[in-house]
Amino acid sequence: MPALSRICLASLFLWLVIVILPSPILSIAHAQTSQPSGGFLEKAGSAIRSRWTASQLQAFLPSDRGKFVFPAPYNTQAVRLTNSSDCGAADCLWYVGYSYWRNSNNHVSSNQMLIFLSFNKALGGAGPTLFSYDKTTDQVTKAGPLFDATSPFTWQTGEGWYFSATLPTTLYMYDGPRMLRYDVVTKQFTTVFDITPTWGTDYRIWQMHSSNDDSVHSATIRRVSTGENLGCTVYLEATKQFRFYPKVGTYDECQVDKSGRYLLILEVIGSTAGVVNRYFDIQTGVETRLLDAAGSGNLGHHDMGFGYIVGADRWNAFPNATAMNNLSPSVTRGPTINYNYNWDLVQANHITHGNAKSGIPLDQEYACGSYADRVSYAQNEIVCFRLNTSMDQLIVAPVMTDLNAAGGGDDYGKAPKGNLDITGRYFIWTTNIYSPHLEAFVVKVPSEVLFGQAPLPPPTSTPTSPTSETPPGKGKRKPR
Repeated sequence: MPALSRICLASLFLWLVIVILPSPILSIAHAQTSQPSGGFLEKAGSAIRSRWTASQLQAFLPSDRGKFVFPAPYNTQAVRLTNSSDCGAADCLWYVGYSYWRNSNNHVSSNQMLIFLSFNKALGGAGPTLFSYDKTTDQVTKAGPLFDATSPFTWQTGEGWYFSATLPTTLYMYDGPRMLRYDVVTKQFTTVFDITPTWGTDYRIWQMHSSNDDSVHSATIRRVSTGENLGCTVYLEATKQFRFYPKVGTYDECQVDKSGRYLLILEVIGSTAGVVNRYFDIQTGVETRLLDAAGSGNLGHHDMGFGYIVGADRWNAFPNATAMNNLSPSVTRGPTINYNYNWDLVQANHITHGNAKSGIPLDQEYACGSYADRVSYAQNEIVCFRLNTSMDQLIVAPVMTDLNAAGGGDDYGKAPKGNLDITGRYFIWTTNIYSPHLEAFVVKVPSEVLFGQAPLPPPTSTPTSPTSETPPGKGKRKPR
């Protein structure tokens, strides 16, 4: 065959492959180019970066809603959700509820991500408000209040509310004794359960959690007249059955894992030094307790996956360490997976794992965390880490919070406590950006950096005013 004919045939074949046939190569390439950029890897505890000043923040932060890029060394893409038009001169934005309550919806099949925030109505805010974020254009739209102006829900902070992991427009809320599903588009309520027929009129629920398939729910039961927390109820939606786990000490909170099989209750029991982990296998009823003591594997400031928990291990030999425990087939202490530069600096204290997936190896999972403290020489950062012993941590962005600034109220209100979306690609948090106002942001998490893609060179900055450290092994306890 003549060379020209061979070239023509080869060109025709290539055209057929590219234009007519499905191409997984092209799909992969497209997926890679659509992933966020920036971020860098470092080993846990190996480096810190100097804290930015207020003027440095103002140099790159936009005043309006929309996209911006964090400067080096982070280089991550982010969007500002709120601005001065939301509250005027008032500090009316409530902080995001907590790291294990998801403020964003299941947006996997859509270019639009829905996000809810709440503005203090007593300070001129609009109450709970829906935002829409276009993942393609990075445009942020304030869709408006979630409720009619006459609704009592307009006065709520939104703390303890969360989007369903599966139903794209469903928000979980509580209303006294009732757990509710609220469709943020149709504005219709559905009652999941009501404890009144079982408990009576003097009881309410709060601190709810749900399995990722929306079939199992947990909630704290509180007596209204006394304010006493009585324990935790689990509701099995398929059979419409309640199971009650009464407190045995001073009750704190409870959470069902994302599989719906395992329950964690936190309590101070008897003369124990701190909060005890009570784990229950909901199917078998077996209870396992981990005391708050060195070597126990007791965890706090946690989030749960499918049959495991990730949280702060305050008795760990490493400073401000994060560890994990496996709950299936029984409770076993897992490895340390992250720790901080020293005992003074706290980074991933509030763990978020809203991106947990069922049926994949833990080595392919990751969690993130955030915190704010008064360490003047170091920057508090959003960090992510794999659920293994690699000690690799992805540095995503600074939290931009100054606990000495007025915005956010008390220290807990100012702390970021951010949460991951269902995909793990977006992290939402509130911060005062060193100002008298709390504001909300989303940063794109370049998680591919954790899984083998070449990271940026790590920064070389060192602390300007190091403080005394407690070396590993001294057993300094992490505050809850």
